Amino acid sequence: MKLASREVIIRTAEKSNIPWREMTKKVLESDVYEVFERIRDPNIVYPDYYLSPFHAYDEGNLSWLAAAEAEAATLSIAKRAIPEATSIEEANKIVRGNWMNAIEEHHLKYSGENCQINDILDIGCSVGVSTRYLAERFPWARAVGLDLSPYFLAVAAQKEEQLSRQNPIRWVHANGEATGLPPNSFDVVSLAYVCHECPARAIIGLAKEAFRLLRPGGTIALTDNSPKSKVLQELSPVLFTLMKSTEPFLDEYYMLDLEEALGQAGFVNVCSVLTDPRHRTVTATVPY
Repeated sequence: MKLASREVIIRTAEKSNIPWREMTKKVLESDVYEVFERIRDPNIVYPDYYLSPFHAYDEGNLSWLAAAEAEAATLSIAKRAIPEATSIEEANKIVRGNWMNAIEEHHLKYSGENCQINDILDIGCSVGVSTRYLAERFPWARAVGLDLSPYFLAVAAQKEEQLSRQNPIRWVHANGEATGLPPNSFDVVSLAYVCHECPARAIIGLAKEAFRLLRPGGTIALTDNSPKSKVLQELSPVLFTLMKSTEPFLDEYYMLDLEEALGQAGFVNVCSVLTDPRHRTVTATVPY
């Protein structure tokens, strides 16, 4: 079932003009392995759920193949969300633009006098796609991308080294539930397409850690599959079964009341908006 799902994902991506195999080969034949040695924290203890197979990879996110294919898979998310888009670039502009608009609008509305976004943390940053979007939207800010997979981070860091940026992104190999970063040190904490890959207990842990890391008036933003999406609700049983075969914690994600979990973690002004036909963005504020 997992292998069938993987083949469907790759074929669908390539039909949408995403050069999946070409992008994968480029990463695997690069010098990313040298970056890996610099960025990996050998003392990391991985939580049990993170060692489960993900996305048809037996090693989950702890493999070079998963890291090499991650950007192509991320591009596929946007194209599936906006199938009528004339290009991948247009689909990304809509999906990522709506997500970042929701963050900025929430922060401006609820953060009072401290509405300047100077420090951003992207938890579960994968290969850095969402982190780069945030860094480009807020070029004056200091952005940090954090992930449990040193393979993903190596790919992210290698790509960042090829770019010229006013404030280079910093990459951190750590557990999003216990980052080791100082409290009250960020204005925005983002989790993009992370929660559906986590058991409920981990989502609650991530929310509590984000609350600790954010300054008063700071904003948490979680974008992910929407349980209220008519597109997802109307998926054929075959496609839904294939999707679930690669997402071991999907049921827990859908059963968790994310808005309530944020409230229990201490957040206020919890808002949820459908930012594209498949995905919601949930935002909330750390009170003063």
